[in-house]
Amino acid sequence: MSESEIDRGVFRTVLGHFASGVAVVAGRDGGTPLGFTCQSFFSLSLDPPLVAIAPSRASTSWPRMVPSGSFTVSVLAEDQEALARVFATSGGDKFAGIGWSAGRTGAPRIHDCLAWVDCHIEAIHEGGDHLVVVGRVVDLEVGGGVPLLFYRGGFGGFRS
Repeated sequence: MSESEIDRGVFRTVLGHFASGVAVVAGRDGGTPLGFTCQSFFSLSLDPPLVAIAPSRASTSWPRMVPSGSFTVSVLAEDQEALARVFATSGGDKFAGIGWSAGRTGAPRIHDCLAWVDCHIEAIHEGGDHLVVVGRVVDLEVGGGVPLLFYRGGFGGFRS
């Protein structure tokens, strides 16, 4: 089967069977905090410490963050599904009523999340209808709780 024969619906269904964590990627446009929900976040390198995210080219938040040169990834806990849904929408003040503080780079980190990783933008690569962004980690911390997961089109939690 060639790549041109891959049905988009089947592609989404098959890859939807891979559970992923849920995070909010946040940055600033001047003094304005911006963010979006992201499932495509992963560790890339230990030396140097690098992570990667994959924002959609359709994102209205990501292009406004790029000039700041930084972003923070807040890994969401199971009880933060409502936050994931707020940041998955387009437009509006997503930070209204949400506890957050500026990280070392100035990018917002969300309070009470499972973990956060503060990064400088190291590189941006083409990736089809997404971009692959490499972030150099400058600060990070672990919170408490269990992760919010995304699986087969829905949110859930982790049970041991």
